[in-house]
Amino acid sequence: MEAYNYNAYLSSSSSSNQIQIQSTAPSAPPLHYSSYNYSTTTNPSPYPQQQQQQQGGYYSVGGGAQPYYYAAAAAFPPGTNPEVISSFQAVDRDRSGSIDERELQSALSSVYRGFGIRTVRLLLFLFRNPRGPSDRIGPAEFAVLWNCLGQWRMVFDRFDKDRSGKIDSEELKEALRSLGYAVPPSVLQIIMSNYTDSISSRGALNFDNFVECGMIVKGITDKFKEKDARYSGSATFTYESFLTTIIPFIVP
Repeated sequence: MEAYNYNAYLSSSSSSNQIQIQSTAPSAPPLHYSSYNYSTTTNPSPYPQQQQQQQGGYYSVGGGAQPYYYAAAAAFPPGTNPEVISSFQAVDRDRSGSIDERELQSALSSVYRGFGIRTVRLLLFLFRNPRGPSDRIGPAEFAVLWNCLGQWRMVFDRFDKDRSGKIDSEELKEALRSLGYAVPPSVLQIIMSNYTDSISSRGALNFDNFVECGMIVKGITDKFKEKDARYSGSATFTYESFLTTIIPFIVP
């Protein structure tokens, strides 16, 4: 059976009857994997002036006891841009060492002119540390997320050819293809119908929408390919597995 071509622009190689295809889309690390090594023997903090003392399974941060996760995760990866660190610290007003969805929204909106809470919740789901709370991220995850958004921004600017601050369906199609996803016209039509410009009544995506759309397309496609081991273009899901695969991306 001929392998399904998820994207004609992707390079593929075959060995041992397996086809390997990789997307170039910026993404979060897999949920079972952390891009930064969280040490359980050291206690770095994004706030050097604070002295943290262990109290059982908790650490004292800023006068209040916090779960060990906050202390262990409260460190930025080596080489993190100082602007990323200051952005995190500016919204982490309680100095807990982690930020929630509203604080994350504030940090992103200060740079990207407003991020909707729906996109923020999707990012929180994709970038969270699976060993920590599901509704917060620490400095390491924040740094990875920030870098990922910078890559998405470069893609967005590349295909926003008229510099309108929005991209239309044709620009979106080309942008997704450049990232590794040949989305069918019928699917593009559905996507664009969810982002209708109130002024022109035409579908258009700003950067916030583009990130949300790109992350959903990438996430769902990658999950589908996990079930489509032969790259046949079809896969079998149980009802439960289908819902658990789709719902996190569409109901953040």
